[in-house]
Amino acid sequence: MKPFAYVRALYAPTAVLAAQTSASKYLGGGTNLLDLMKMGVESPERLVDVSRLPMNGVEDRQGGVRIGAMAANSDVADHPLIRQRYPVLSQALLAGASPQLRNMATVGGNLMQRTRCGYFYDPSFAECNKRAPGSGCAARQGHQRMHAILGASDQCIAVHPSDMAVALAALDAVVEVRGPVGERSIAIGDFHRLPGATPEVDTNLAAGELITAVDLPAMPWARRSQYLKVRDRNSYAFALVSVAAALDLDGDGVVRQARLALGGVAHKPWRVVEAERALVGRPVDAATSRAAADALLNGARPYQDNAFKVELARRSVVRVLSTMARLG
Repeated sequence: MKPFAYVRALYAPTAVLAAQTSASKYLGGGTNLLDLMKMGVESPERLVDVSRLPMNGVEDRQGGVRIGAMAANSDVADHPLIRQRYPVLSQALLAGASPQLRNMATVGGNLMQRTRCGYFYDPSFAECNKRAPGSGCAARQGHQRMHAILGASDQCIAVHPSDMAVALAALDAVVEVRGPVGERSIAIGDFHRLPGATPEVDTNLAAGELITAVDLPAMPWARRSQYLKVRDRNSYAFALVSVAAALDLDGDGVVRQARLALGGVAHKPWRVVEAERALVGRPVDAATSRAAADALLNGARPYQDNAFKVELARRSVVRVLSTMARLG
């Protein structure tokens, strides 16, 4: 690990001021950033510790919820407002890591975590456009079992590892940030980026911008929501495929509104509005569920080692929707 300067911020404006250079990184729980520094993947010249900022609350906001960026994943997962109003988020957080990591990891840090692609994590692989722009993508000719089937580019086929972000995508969350030029709101669908020609840029945050909160809109029907994570083992493993879904059903079981998002398949949580529209006005039967899944997976481009993800994702969507419909 290379030497770095350390600044402990007690106020958000102080943190933003200290992090205005491109060589600075914010430090919350440190569960991802410190790993990357130890591996030599990240080498910030300055760490701005924001873990003591007073932004760890979970509070009601006109029927919705505001979650402070410094809130621990474990606290959010267990909060009554989240468990009652947005069970999909609680389930996603509990599926995300070990209890020890959930106790340390923060909501803001969860959004900022970087891919778990083995070629990115290991500097002995010289070809990684995310780590060393212009060097190539070793994964394309390597082992791609965990990699993207949607939204990838010739520059990068890595996937975003967050479970929480998939649930937030299905809940129309909004990320609140503060930067050198003031405050702004970013819709969760616009927060993370697809790789394109610049896979080294993970988000649409400007230099020095700090996540301060995540807002969940009032969505009473999100009480009927669910998260499914398919992985190689039941604990401490990243998703091969995950599904976050919420359904608004009328008394006859016909869909009035729906939200669907996939994880483990793309460089960001994958949501397709046409897939949700395929459900609206119809009962949740096998044919309707498959139509929604097909719309979500339209344009999938798997590699040899991850072609199974297409059918796995399709079946996972059908399973989640059918389970939610039976629950009524």
